[in-house]
Amino acid sequence: MSRPRPWVIVPGIWNSDAEHWQSVWQRERGDDAVRIAPASWGEPDPGDWRDAISRAVASCAEPPVLVAHSLGVLAVADWLAADRAGPGETAVAGAFLVAPPDPSAPGFPAAASGFTAPRPVPLGTAAGRVPIRMVVSDDDPYCTVDRAVAFADTMGAAVLRVGTLGHVNVASGVGGWSAGRELLDAFEQTL
Repeated sequence: MSRPRPWVIVPGIWNSDAEHWQSVWQRERGDDAVRIAPASWGEPDPGDWRDAISRAVASCAEPPVLVAHSLGVLAVADWLAADRAGPGETAVAGAFLVAPPDPSAPGFPAAASGFTAPRPVPLGTAAGRVPIRMVVSDDDPYCTVDRAVAFADTMGAAVLRVGTLGHVNVASGVGGWSAGRELLDAFEQTL
């Protein structure tokens, strides 16, 4: 069996705690997973997060899969739309985006007000060729299904609806989220 593809973990605001599925998956993947390290976890700055994604991607020996949750989804969408995988940077193999929040929803954190809804990923660019999966919960308190599907359409992402899993986080009770890991594994098989 070949070596697993590296991952770049892109958590949401305040980072993912030890019980969050992203942290569980990162521990399981070991050295083949790197987490972004922005300076602005609590007061997220989009430019800082774009740079953190670029640094994490560049640290990978081969094109990684971006594994994002919540605000991390918007950060990845912003990074891809800016086509940050330019000359001299390592391209990404794919993006697995889980539970996007809606920046126009009432529950969106005021501290993250610099983040916006996804923009189209430029076609004909390195980012425009990145396969994307958007995982959507039917009862996410931070984003309606219709809005999440519209985000996916804007990005050219395939939608994977997972039923009623809330915001697909620790509070939702998904734990290590083995079903999500199966979705990611199946996605990676297509890359």
